[in-house]
Amino acid sequence: MSEPQIRPAARSDDGALAELERQTWSPLHAVTPRPQPPFGPFFDSLHRPEDYLVAEDAEDRIVGYIRVARPTPLASNAHVRQIQGLAVHESARGQGVARALLRAGALHARNQGASRLTLRVLGHNVPARRLYEAEGYAVEGILPGEFRLDGEFVDDVFMGRSLTG
Repeated sequence: MSEPQIRPAARSDDGALAELERQTWSPLHAVTPRPQPPFGPFFDSLHRPEDYLVAEDAEDRIVGYIRVARPTPLASNAHVRQIQGLAVHESARGQGVARALLRAGALHARNQGASRLTLRVLGHNVPARRLYEAEGYAVEGILPGEFRLDGEFVDDVFMGRSLTG
């Protein structure tokens, strides 16, 4: 795959993003149950198109997305953005799509005036943790056994990076 094209999400992407979300669901990163019909819309009052960037392949198919949003509505926290979702279609994995989305997400956050970008990742998701570390994120905290998934306790790992300098 050639370099993915990254663009802001549009409300018309709802169906494609909902399908991508269902196709990429995995116990490696999900803390919610596998989506089951009837499926609701992807966008809602808490998940707005303006918080998403999408990656498209050469045929203009959506192959990934990143959600970058404010972690809280507090004015004292307005300088922070948080990655609250990152997904890449299986057919596009290993081709730099996630890395391109992370970099575009950081630029998007910086353009909104953020000076810090954070994320949470499950402790057992080693591939994601390696990617985040390679992109400058550092572990800033661990909540041991925060989730019980498939009968196992899994750590919630908090990572962050500066967007200045």
